[in-house]
Amino acid sequence: MMAAAVAARNGAAVTLFERNEGRLGRKLRITGKGRCNLTNACTTEEFMEAVPRNARFLYAALARFGPEDTMAHFERLGVPLKVERGRRVFPVSDKAADVVAALAADLRQNGVQTVYRRVTGLCTEDGRVTGVRCGEEIHTFDAVILCTGGMSYPLTGSDGDGYRFARTAGHTVTPLTPSLVPIVADDRVCAQLQGLSLKNVALRIVATGSGKTVYEDFGEMMFTHFGLTGPMVLSASAHIRDIAPGKYTAQIDLKPALDAKQLDTRLLADFAKYANRDFLNALGDLLPQKLIPAAVSRSGIDPRKKVNLITREERIAFGGLLKSFSIPLRCFRPIEEAIITAGGVTLKEIDPGTMKSKLTEGLYFAGELLDLDAYTGGYNLQIAFSTAVLAGEHAAWGD
Repeated sequence: MMAAAVAARNGAAVTLFERNEGRLGRKLRITGKGRCNLTNACTTEEFMEAVPRNARFLYAALARFGPEDTMAHFERLGVPLKVERGRRVFPVSDKAADVVAALAADLRQNGVQTVYRRVTGLCTEDGRVTGVRCGEEIHTFDAVILCTGGMSYPLTGSDGDGYRFARTAGHTVTPLTPSLVPIVADDRVCAQLQGLSLKNVALRIVATGSGKTVYEDFGEMMFTHFGLTGPMVLSASAHIRDIAPGKYTAQIDLKPALDAKQLDTRLLADFAKYANRDFLNALGDLLPQKLIPAAVSRSGIDPRKKVNLITREERIAFGGLLKSFSIPLRCFRPIEEAIITAGGVTLKEIDPGTMKSKLTEGLYFAGELLDLDAYTGGYNLQIAFSTAVLAGEHAAWGD
């Protein structure tokens, strides 16, 4: 939608092909849990740090249309914005549908024709694109912009068509893997804790063999029947490119505001308060109720032991357990459950200043289809908008 409106504003007669019947922006409607985190109010340098691979490719796109431009653009389209924790930018209404409606109105105002048909292939001749096929029908164009998304959330329409089109035009597609995706764990405790959301905890992802920390953060996460999810876990997945059973461990600090000594003091106070209670029944002030049986089980302390009989060594070891509640990781959930797709059309085959194919004349790319992905926080939608603006302008200008 962004690419189409930009191309039309720059003088092109534009047709937007949408495979979802009568419904534009279906995937956009579910981003940010339906609130649409449409960019991040950061500097270009900070933005680059949020793109783990191929960030330099984005310099021209961000210089042309960066986060400030995105915010100004949507404000002009009648979508008031707000900045939240982590500089995440949302509509004041908290409704992704408002963002979609603004983009759709922009299409109409710029005379873009929307055709609700599934494109089944590109038409090329003598090294240039000449149009697209919709089944047996051929539609002729001077330029084509591919912005079909990746392979995540295929029910919204992004099921990998764009990669197939790119390959038929001679482009290389790197291996496709899920990113910003829940993680499957090798621990039955996750199923026992299913549905438990932890807030204000610290998470570290550690390489099991070397002990090296590959990711750490503070915030929110959740246990599921298969493992772990939530904002921190999704972000962590973008840092793990080679996950395998037993290779990484999630270490959760359940009490990050307290150091080991402070936590021991807190335990002593709670144990004094509930001196005649069983260990299992003396932790209600310290931990979520659902977490207590799992923590007690891991401690090795008899759950029926009176807390006034717990030894100093047992207490200190239990404090250590709360500071590093470990979950061995197995693999990512399927790519269909990922927020974004890592991998895509090889960037060396695309001009970063125009988003134009170096292999097929008249062909342009934008968005998740490219081998670009970033951490959670509005960065991936900004990549889509920035690359779309370049592609739309240069496709219209024919350069």
